[in-house]
Amino acid sequence: MNSTGRFKIAKSETIQVTEERHVASARQHALSLGRSSGMRNLSVHAFATIVSELAYNLVFHTDKGGTVSLRMLTDDDNLGLEVVCEDQGPGIMDIELAMQDGYSTGGGLGGGLPGVRRLANEFEISSTPGVGTRIRALRWDVPK
Repeated sequence: MNSTGRFKIAKSETIQVTEERHVASARQHALSLGRSSGMRNLSVHAFATIVSELAYNLVFHTDKGGTVSLRMLTDDDNLGLEVVCEDQGPGIMDIELAMQDGYSTGGGLGGGLPGVRRLANEFEISSTPGVGTRIRALRWDVPK
């Protein structure tokens, strides 16, 4: 069992996402990880939705896709599921604008990233145009 700060990493896996079919695979891995953790069903499905949205973005906003890293974090009182998505895509020109409901560069409804932020208890995004993007989202559950 690895650790990150005060939390132990109980399980960890990384999925390469380069095609649309990989989005479904990433979601299934998220559901499996969540169910094996013993988290409440609501938290498990919220986490799977987060993973789906971020994996979808890897396929549709980059040329080469990227990685989806999933981790189950635990300590004596807390249980959480974390996803980190990284790509070497075009980056996000204006993160503040991208985080606004209704803004879309791909013709969608513009609810993806703002929705992920709402579903997650912790959310971080960093992006450099022409270099890539890294997004971290963490969903906590009630104490075990």
